[in-house]
Amino acid sequence: MGARNSALAPTLFSKRRRLTSQRLDQELTTSQGSRSAWDRAEVMAPPPVLPLASSIPILHGEFGSYPAHGPRFALTLTVQALHIQRLRPKPEARPRNGLVPLTEVSGCGTLQSRSPSDTAAYFCVYTYPRSRRGGRCRAIRTFRADGAATYEENRAEAQRWAIALTCLLRGVPLSGEQEITPELLPRRPRLLILVNPFGGRGLAWQRCMDHVVPMISEAGLSFNLIQTERQNHARELVQGLNLSEWEGIVTVSGDGLLYEVLNGLLDRPDWKDAVRMPIGVLPCGSGNALAGAVNHHGGFEPAVGVDLLLNCSLLLCRGGSKPLDLLSVTLASGSRCFSFLSVAWGFLSDVDIHSERFRALGSARFTLGAVLGLATLHTYRGRLSYLPATTEPALPIPGHSLPRAKSELVLAPAPAPAVSHSPLHRSVSDLPLPLPQPALASPGSPEPLPGLSLNGGGPELTGDWGGAGDAPLSPDPLLPSPLNSPKTAQLSPISEAPPEMPASLGSPPPTSNTPKVSTWGPSDHLLPPLGSPLPPDWVTIEGEFVLMLAILPSHLGADLVAAPHARFDDGVVHLCWVRSGISRAALLRILLAMEHGNHFSLGCPHLSYAAARAFRLEPLTPRGVLTVDGELVEYGPVQAQVHPSLATLLTGPAGQKP
Repeated sequence: MGARNSALAPTLFSKRRRLTSQRLDQELTTSQGSRSAWDRAEVMAPPPVLPLASSIPILHGEFGSYPAHGPRFALTLTVQALHIQRLRPKPEARPRNGLVPLTEVSGCGTLQSRSPSDTAAYFCVYTYPRSRRGGRCRAIRTFRADGAATYEENRAEAQRWAIALTCLLRGVPLSGEQEITPELLPRRPRLLILVNPFGGRGLAWQRCMDHVVPMISEAGLSFNLIQTERQNHARELVQGLNLSEWEGIVTVSGDGLLYEVLNGLLDRPDWKDAVRMPIGVLPCGSGNALAGAVNHHGGFEPAVGVDLLLNCSLLLCRGGSKPLDLLSVTLASGSRCFSFLSVAWGFLSDVDIHSERFRALGSARFTLGAVLGLATLHTYRGRLSYLPATTEPALPIPGHSLPRAKSELVLAPAPAPAVSHSPLHRSVSDLPLPLPQPALASPGSPEPLPGLSLNGGGPELTGDWGGAGDAPLSPDPLLPSPLNSPKTAQLSPISEAPPEMPASLGSPPPTSNTPKVSTWGPSDHLLPPLGSPLPPDWVTIEGEFVLMLAILPSHLGADLVAAPHARFDDGVVHLCWVRSGISRAALLRILLAMEHGNHFSLGCPHLSYAAARAFRLEPLTPRGVLTVDGELVEYGPVQAQVHPSLATLLTGPAGQKP
């Protein structure tokens, strides 16, 4: 029901909740008797055309707009979208821009006029629709609840819409028969957000301030933002964190920062509980493979750069998670680390590491590195063994038949090196503590709608956006917001020792490429010691390889779909390898086809695939490059085992695949 004729509100609303959208206007006509010419125009306007899957409205009503002399609208909220139909000055038979999918909505807010004589309340929706060029742009729709005689009644109506929309965005199920009350609102999640300022050509911090912080503030999420300063800073931080005070850890960088977080969680004595902490990634780096897989899971079109960041931020605002498989990787020295992405050897790892000198180019560094790699194509002799999965995912091409054999390589594992921890300090936070940098306080958008603010927080805003004679609007504290939440003295036991180095946006300090290793974590029950023969049910192939890739999720990059059939929790590692003898042109065709995930349908005889539960790779070429999640590791024999659903990934709701 709209904000009009408050005396009839309870009767009309109880009826409307039981009606489909096609009968709403008919019921409104019969229950109010005689109507004005403007009211008759509302009846003449056809109802919004709703998809069958979402045709039952949660709420339906009539609102004005801001400023007050603007058009009037009929709003219908369903589980999938907000339908907007103009009623005045001229009803729309086919509303343009009248469908706002919830997948494009980050949050909502309620506001009030600063004019004492204005009894209306205001309801605003923060959206990120696609522009004609395909990119997303921020837009705010503000509606005026003005049907009741008093501000309190109009305020209650605006609040009811804000509560319902927030619940739908957070995955709380609602029905048209349900009473909308504040008790339905889910608890605001508390997120620890770690930003690598050196990611994305040094643009990660600025993109976080320009895009991430405004959006999660609009969504009403509570967060603490910390800027990392050196390699393994994030790993050390999460090792000493009081995890009970957080509902998730989100990295704003490439894949490398999430690699540190995961290995830090698994290198704690309480790793069994720590690894349950939901983790998320917002892409602001050169390699954004996991973000590409999250974007695909959310049903969005493939995207890169800021568009990919906005898509993943929208999914984060919606909430929702999926179990995430991890690989435990044992290196030649006997040390162990954990992977959420891939183990690579040969062409792909060469491109990844050798293109580091082109990091200033961003993701274009991989394109340049691939061109140089094709020009000097190398082959590597090695032995690949794997334990086949009991059930393999369906492939576009038949599986390859592989000979069975046993590895005879014997190695003596060396003891794992000791791990040293440096003192931590808070670099950027939303807490009112002495910091080496200005504090951040879960702000609203840095570019708020003039005269408006989010959910009752922030400074008083003034301006003449409403035009002459329109009093500006100010926040109406109806929904929980990080801007009006009481501050706590301290949220986590982070050492307040003097910083070892000041944070800066310049070049990162020189650090060792040797990753720290995990001493805790689950046991690898499928793997014999690295120097021992393999069981007879393993498959072994030996020969000359151009590349070998072991990957868990679908994407190897934001726009590279290496395993199109992979899922976050399918319990297998996807092995892809290319044998020697392939031409440069054929390898290039495979790389280009990987952008759409159809490289297996090329029928290339040099490209092979297998789904495995564990594998062992033994390079027989004395020199080469091995990477784990894009990080350089020691060269030599390596083996790994899948640990199904060991971690939890913040993915947002699943969408229809494009």
